[in-house]
Amino acid sequence: MIAAAVRGLLLLLALAGAARAQAPATPAAAANTPQLTADLSTDRVEITTGFTGSSVMVFGATERLIGAQAGEDVVVLAWGPPQATVVRRKVNVLGFWLNGPSAVFRQVPGFYAIAATRPVWEILPEDVRRTARLGLDALPLAASGSQAPAFRAALLDLKQHDGRWQEYAAPVTLAGGRLFSARISFPDTVQTGDYRIEVLLVRDQRIIARQELFLRVDRVGTAASIAYVARTAPVVYGVVCIVLAALAGWLGSVMFRRN
Repeated sequence: MIAAAVRGLLLLLALAGAARAQAPATPAAAANTPQLTADLSTDRVEITTGFTGSSVMVFGATERLIGAQAGEDVVVLAWGPPQATVVRRKVNVLGFWLNGPSAVFRQVPGFYAIAATRPVWEILPEDVRRTARLGLDALPLAASGSQAPAFRAALLDLKQHDGRWQEYAAPVTLAGGRLFSARISFPDTVQTGDYRIEVLLVRDQRIIARQELFLRVDRVGTAASIAYVARTAPVVYGVVCIVLAALAGWLGSVMFRRN
């Protein structure tokens, strides 16, 4: 946390220095060139066999004061790799629960997290939010199969329950009026791939500045080796899992055998 604050202070000093180094401009021109600088505490999340989740700090600085009274707000949006998700409804047929109607949501974000100094519906109109996909209600969740609204609601509940979709789980915090930070938490179910983090500066219900940051989530060590075997040799992986399960069961029976 201290290191992040120090890096944020350095960003603020660099921002002030860059502003002084610019050529003289008229007051109107200066007002139309907003300054926003942001960075990540790390650009890599490593998944090991004991991985229980991780968090990344997004921090930065702005040229003008941030906050409702100052007239500027900061929004942080994190996207994960897209994936297809199937939502099914179980139906009872003669006492047996079977798969019923289903909806396939294609290209939905595998991870989605948003943080802001204020709720985005307070600082941006609906059309801007939907264009920028800010908020779970603004996600374009097109589906094939059943079009019933209950399937979209079930998808939202599922993703939020396992922590892969987060809406204002941790707000953007301010320090000194121009320094900001937000913590993005990744659950233990996070998938590998490239993640994009957008930092937006909002003024007068408009996005006036944007910076994109990138993050990589990878498996390392034993977890990477297991994933590689499962992907390249699924039969061998399945046989080894069965043998290990049988061995564990046999050892358990021996250890707890009653005389």
